[in-house]
Amino acid sequence: MTTHPSVGVFLPNVVPAAAPNSLVEWAIRAEERGFAALGVVDRIAYDSTDSLIALAMAAAVTERVELITDVLISPLRETTLLGKQAASIDRASGGRLTLGVGVGIREDDFAVCGADPRTRGARFDQQLTDLTAQWTGDQVGPVPVRPGGPGLLIGGDAGIAAARVAAYGVGWTMMVGTPEQYAEGVATIDAAWTEAGRGGAPRTVAVQYAALGPVGAERARDAITAYYGWLGPDVAGWIASTAATDEETLAKRVAEFGAAGADLVLIAPCTGELAELDRFADAVIG
Repeated sequence: MTTHPSVGVFLPNVVPAAAPNSLVEWAIRAEERGFAALGVVDRIAYDSTDSLIALAMAAAVTERVELITDVLISPLRETTLLGKQAASIDRASGGRLTLGVGVGIREDDFAVCGADPRTRGARFDQQLTDLTAQWTGDQVGPVPVRPGGPGLLIGGDAGIAAARVAAYGVGWTMMVGTPEQYAEGVATIDAAWTEAGRGGAPRTVAVQYAALGPVGAERARDAITAYYGWLGPDVAGWIASTAATDEETLAKRVAEFGAAGADLVLIAPCTGELAELDRFADAVIG
């Protein structure tokens, strides 16, 4: 049980109103304020900056912070090119990339890419095998800094993701949910890991939405319900209700996810304003 998890923050790459230079500014400031990781959310049919391009930008202006996709919708991408892009970021950052991947669930993303969502699971499984082989082979460069390539973090429902984590991944991430739900997922992942005979323990990553400041509650409601509106008002409203809208609640949620087994908690912002990043840091890092 992790009681004091590391804390990271997402770049505002899916915040439509974020200023053009906000990704670089956030990356620099996040490292200065002591965050352990910089994450990105992946969407295609959305007003957002591409995940891998956002991390390449961050890699160029940072030296220490981990770079993590949480998660990249890998079945939408050609595998060899994805492997080369990931290895390139890993090389450029000195081995700081963790590639979080998932199957994706939004039909519009698949539609604009001309991909069949019905085959995404089988494609995803093949990609996990092929990426590992590519990073350990000699036909496509560059060779990643870390032997075997970037760590593969598997996203999604724990009951489905567990077998993939045990076979291919370094760990598991859950995008939306409560600390109680997260603890149940961690137990499922741990059991599959042990049954597969893997040594050590799987890495565990949790996500907490937050919007602080005088209009935090309003900002969280507007941003989250817009992003998840396709799920319907009830589900989108529930997700918005889980956001931390004051410093005390944010610090408490980070601790609760740590107690539930998270090694790393990534804070997801609802704005690209640098002042918000400082509020996060003041609340959970000091």
